[in-house]
Amino acid sequence: MGGGLVAVCAAIAVTLAALSGDHDGSARDDTRGIPVAGASPVAGASTAASAVPASAVPASAVPASAVPASTATPSAAGSTASPAPASSLSGATPTRLVVPDVIASVPGGLTAADLARIGKLAGVRAVLAIDGAQIKVNGTRLTVLAAPAAALRAWLPPATAASARVWSAFDAGDLITTAQSAASARLVSGRGYPVAAAVAARITDGGTALLGITGVDGVVSQAEGKKLGLVRNVAVLVNAPAADLITLTGQVKAALGAGAQVVRLVSATVSTDLPVVAAVPAGRPSNYLQLFQESAARYCPGLSWTVLAAIGQIESGDGQNEGPSTAGAMGPMQFLPSTWVLWGTDGFGDTGKPDILNPFDAVPSAARLLCGAGAASGGSGLRTAIFAYNHADWYVDEVLTLAAEYAREY
Repeated sequence: MGGGLVAVCAAIAVTLAALSGDHDGSARDDTRGIPVAGASPVAGASTAASAVPASAVPASAVPASAVPASTATPSAAGSTASPAPASSLSGATPTRLVVPDVIASVPGGLTAADLARIGKLAGVRAVLAIDGAQIKVNGTRLTVLAAPAAALRAWLPPATAASARVWSAFDAGDLITTAQSAASARLVSGRGYPVAAAVAARITDGGTALLGITGVDGVVSQAEGKKLGLVRNVAVLVNAPAADLITLTGQVKAALGAGAQVVRLVSATVSTDLPVVAAVPAGRPSNYLQLFQESAARYCPGLSWTVLAAIGQIESGDGQNEGPSTAGAMGPMQFLPSTWVLWGTDGFGDTGKPDILNPFDAVPSAARLLCGAGAASGGSGLRTAIFAYNHADWYVDEVLTLAAEYAREY
């Protein structure tokens, strides 16, 4: 969400510094973006690992697939259900992305009981427990996190979640760093370097990627993290988009006790200032990214394509989970059949009856629905239009935050 994702706050770095003996006693509540569907060149995802309820959180991470990405009472869209085959568009990524709303840590790491208590809080849909510490690689201090790939991938930015190169190197036990950290440590992809951690070791540099987590320099697999002696469950990311985050922050702190450090990761306000493609691109889209861009330009001039991209990810992982949902919504944009009757459109020169499962019909239809509800006017009109798509204020905020992440990365 990334999506990861996230311009997460410096709380992780502060926590890891404390465990490494460099605690400065501070924590900062920064705003952050989130993981979103997405990809190079296309946004997209399917359900990741087997579902685990947030209310039964083990010491390891709960996959992003633990809870559907949309659970509000549907209007045009409904929460997704059983997987369906991916669309013919290219470039889908193998994970469903989620948004981290709160990060929490306790001295010495969280226990399984701690994680279970957080998972049972009202509004919590998914959690990710992460291992971590500060280590020295090639003589340079780096803050490194570890978690299972199937879970961690779902909380990182779209380009990273979509990169086969990154996750192949990650699975091989290599270190993935930000470009800035790689430059600072003078790392070259493919080379091995000495590591000073809980144990002396060597690690191979697996290249760079967007991590989107302020204060975090790199990630490794959970198996590699164990070899390096990273602190188990040093912190937990919490996804709870429908919750009041001030209340949630207090509840998480109460669940973990007086020594807990809990930081809200989302900004107080969500901007509707998003990029608009004025010129209609030529040709038929070949991937979801192009489909979102061209649909906005053709079928709702003035609508930011990033809003369509965010809705496509939230509703179906860009065609990877087409329903029907428990409410009966279907297709890559999760239209209710009754809404489809009103807004279903043959897009991009298609002829015949509009197909709710065809992304070349569904995405333009979503653009038309949003336009009819005032999305092209921006500002409050855009918020109203997204609310018309799915009747929940938290859904509006999640869409806009995901849209902002698309805007930053593309």
